Amino acid sequence: QVQLVESGGGLVQAGDSLRLSCAASGRTFSSRAMGWFRQASGKERELIATIRWSGGSTYYADSVKGRFTISRDNAKNTVSLQMNSLKPEDTAVYFCAAGRQGRLLTRSGDVDYWGQGTQVTVSS
Repeated sequence: QVQLVESGGGLVQAGDSLRLSCAASGRTFSSRAMGWFRQASGKERELIATIRWSGGSTYYADSVKGRFTISRDNAKNTVSLQMNSLKPEDTAVYFCAAGRQGRLLTRSGDVDYWGQGTQVTVSS
């Protein structure tokens, strides 16, 4: 069992930066790909960034590429999302997600565990 707890959401202005963190419990963190999804009001949940268990390979959705950076610290069981140059369209609930052990994380169907979500609101 893995529990994921996000932190760092809030209300910011367009152009500001925000850093989300996700703390994971359990001893299987380092064998799981991790990702961040977001869900805006009235829209489907979308995958925006993933990082493999070693941290050597990352993926970003086009909508956040060049502005967001995902990273992980396997010694601390944490994964972070640095968000720069935030836009109003980044407003959403952001979810931390853990993939199945040893498997890629490419869509919501690959998620083994979800965090509870943290709200990010970007005002114009």
